[in-house]
Amino acid sequence: MPILIPILQGLRLFDSLPADKLAEVSLMMNERRVERREVVIKRGETDAGLGFLIEGRLQTVNFTLDGREVGIDFIEDGDFFGELSVIDGQPAPEYIIAVAPSRLAFLDRDRARELMFSTPRGAAAVAERLAARMRRAASHRSLLALPSSFQRVCAQLSLLATRGKEGQVVIVMPPTHQEIAIMVNTSRETVTRTLQFLQGLKVLARDGNLLVVHQPDTLQQAADGKVAPAKG
Repeated sequence: MPILIPILQGLRLFDSLPADKLAEVSLMMNERRVERREVVIKRGETDAGLGFLIEGRLQTVNFTLDGREVGIDFIEDGDFFGELSVIDGQPAPEYIIAVAPSRLAFLDRDRARELMFSTPRGAAAVAERLAARMRRAASHRSLLALPSSFQRVCAQLSLLATRGKEGQVVIVMPPTHQEIAIMVNTSRETVTRTLQFLQGLKVLARDGNLLVVHQPDTLQQAADGKVAPAKG
């Protein structure tokens, strides 16, 4: 079935298109559902097209030369992905996997390029997406240079934190311990111990699907190495 127009209006790139153009695009796309840990795009794939996340969460993942999995970035509701291959025609540089049950839609490369570059709004959305990726990649490289696993976990949590509607600093849909571990090059057990330490200090607290950061300054100090568990 075609994607409903109200769904398209909630996706980046489509949010400023007129109704007649949305109706045309909706006929070109079909919804796809994937389960957690299912591969959405494989590294080296050349014909995936431009993907859109309607609902759920995805993660970009790659592997080091010695085969270790490295989590790079998350893709959230309403965002698009696969734009690099659409732009330059080269194979996908990384894997994209579902880290939650997700609803997706894809647009083939030729139609996607037309959509991305036919209007100033579309071109701006692509430029903003690429700029955001580059900024997060720079932050991730800096994070990986931190000397201890504890600092890297704290720095990653700090990067994931945002200010909610009520002024609280929160991490929405916090990644699993294993997902954090592959992002900061450490073990799941280290992530678990770090979170237990921070919760013991009341820096963090779980609240349903949120991780509430009650002491963001302390979390940053931990990332900076100024707060750390006692060595025993």
